[in-house]
Amino acid sequence: MLGGGQPIIVLNQNTKRESGRKVQLQNINAGKMIADVIRTCLGPRSMLKMLMDPMGGVVMTNDGNAILREITVQHPAAKHMIEIARTQDEEVGDGTSSVVILAGEMLAVAEQYLEQNMHPLIIIQAYRQALDHALEALKDTLSVPIDINDDTQMTEVIKSCIGTKFLGQYGDLACGMALRAVRTVATTDESGRREIDVKKWARIEKIPGGAIEESCVLDGIMINKDVTHAKMSRKVENPRIILLDCPLEYKKGESQTSVEMTAETDFTRLLQIEEEHVKELCADILALRPDVVITEKGVSDLAQHYLVKAGVTCLRRVKKSDNNRLARACGATICNRTEELKESDVGTQAGLFEVKKIGDEYFTFITKCQDPKACTVLLRGPSKDILNEVERNLQDALGVARNLALEPRLVPGGGAVDMAVSNFLQQKAKGVSGVRQWPYSALAQALEVIPRTLAQNCGANIIRVLTALRAKHASGATSWGVDGEMGELADMNKLKIWEPLAVKEQVYKTAVETAVLLLRIDDIVSGSKKAKDGGEGARLPLTWEAWNKRGNLPKNIVH
Repeated sequence: MLGGGQPIIVLNQNTKRESGRKVQLQNINAGKMIADVIRTCLGPRSMLKMLMDPMGGVVMTNDGNAILREITVQHPAAKHMIEIARTQDEEVGDGTSSVVILAGEMLAVAEQYLEQNMHPLIIIQAYRQALDHALEALKDTLSVPIDINDDTQMTEVIKSCIGTKFLGQYGDLACGMALRAVRTVATTDESGRREIDVKKWARIEKIPGGAIEESCVLDGIMINKDVTHAKMSRKVENPRIILLDCPLEYKKGESQTSVEMTAETDFTRLLQIEEEHVKELCADILALRPDVVITEKGVSDLAQHYLVKAGVTCLRRVKKSDNNRLARACGATICNRTEELKESDVGTQAGLFEVKKIGDEYFTFITKCQDPKACTVLLRGPSKDILNEVERNLQDALGVARNLALEPRLVPGGGAVDMAVSNFLQQKAKGVSGVRQWPYSALAQALEVIPRTLAQNCGANIIRVLTALRAKHASGATSWGVDGEMGELADMNKLKIWEPLAVKEQVYKTAVETAVLLLRIDDIVSGSKKAKDGGEGARLPLTWEAWNKRGNLPKNIVH
């Protein structure tokens, strides 16, 4: 206070500031709320969520990342929780639900220590220490190597990843597709570094109609295009393919172009020059005797005429990404100028060029490639929503196959590894000195949330199952976990449920880092303006029921 008894106002009047214990508890509750949304999406007995976006589109999924992406939240801590699911998805492609549930639980177990006035930094130090020990245990004692060339072993792992999803009923088909796609796009450069870019080189094409069993990985590329001229041949065996990045038409002026003509023959000459230019372009191409010409830009009628006359098939306005995939699949080089075309630019590795009609649309298939380094995954299914869900599941399977190819180590699934790490940390906690021992062992207990949720989702007696599981692990049976189908204890080696080590490591790292970050926050300053009429309380959103009672539902609200 100043001498005159006036308070000093530092923050803007519209700014709302909350600090201290209240904020920490709010953050913990926000984390728990988000985890509760996802909780029923874990395990083979997982339920689907149906979400409507503001545009009226419907998403049906049990993929943690897809659900959280569609939800709009206001609390900053909840936004951060949603972000970690996305990180997990981009980094390893699987484990998006587990990471949110774990992070929520790690925040929840820290709550009691904050209430006992323990400083958040002590909890954070304990968490960090526990994470290091957990990662050591994962790498050294709990993981086993896998031979990535052994199809049966690889299929088992991918199956246990897909088993919790809609595609689980088509397990063998999905595993085969994921494995084949990843093996197709895997490349090793001169320095011996492996590169597997599934997003760029394995395109997933969804065509509604047909049965899911008709889905396959093509040994080549499929593009949603038809030939430009009706007379062009729609099937060519062993085609010579030229890929272009330039238009086969005369150049038009960028903006308004004015041409001044003096003689009456000038206009005819002008048209003649344009035609000659197109003729030259076609002559350059035809000199290499191609069967198929594919360009990213336009093709004029005149160019089509010359190409048809020479018996060449042509596709125009193909996406750049599709063109890049084509280049890798058939061994061609994309050319920017027709004058620079040479024999080595022609792609000769494709065995068949064919245009087929599926449903109402025409699709171009360039298949039977000798050593394609890019491929198209063709998905068929009854409806668009189902296809979207199948695509999300396949993305997870591709992620798992890629992780295994890059780091071929496994840990037992079904909550077995979480229980084993939990047991390991509780033993270690005895050697941790001082107050830190409590949050350290609390983190160990938090890991039990995965087997607990698995048991809960299939209606088992949670307390009995978990007690029995603790006893198993205490006696050294580290591969025992919860059978998510039956809700009973089972040996994961026999059930053949595995997870890649990379996924598990990333789950632990992300979950602990998130918990640590949210526990570190002790102040939230938000610059939102308060409603003029009702002061602070007027900003509170009404519940759905309250809106209903009022009978004046706003048009744009999304439930």
